Amino acid sequence: LESYSNDYIGFVYMIANNKTNKYYIGQKRFYRTIVRPPLKGKKRKRKEVVESDWKTYCGSSKSLSKDINEGNIEDFTREILFLCETKSSMNYVELLYQIYSGSIFDKNCYNGIVNVRIGKSAIMARESEVERIQKLQILMKGL
Repeated sequence: LESYSNDYIGFVYMIANNKTNKYYIGQKRFYRTIVRPPLKGKKRKRKEVVESDWKTYCGSSKSLSKDINEGNIEDFTREILFLCETKSSMNYVELLYQIYSGSIFDKNCYNGIVNVRIGKSAIMARESEVERIQKLQILMKGL
């Protein structure tokens, strides 16, 4: 994925180590906010939205980072699983993938923690996002 629609704020992804069959499920936003100091004579801090490192990001797992640094980046496959419209939906979809993959119990998974905070009203605010997530849940139940 080189470009994306402005309808999406981020995505849920999976990185797989093709040699060891270990995997990592995570999320990444397309943009991040940088807080800069106030201009001379002003009091309010400045906020600037810039593109994140989403094209090269490889997760927050220390063991995954160690394997990438010690090995060859070509041994890893990075796949975007779901594009998300809101932060809450991104949290929810990441949790779904982690639960349905059994990541917390799987020795072949780099994920060490499943931690989520989800606001129902934020997900329910966009009908199109709710429909897409419900379709994903139906697909996952069939696995």
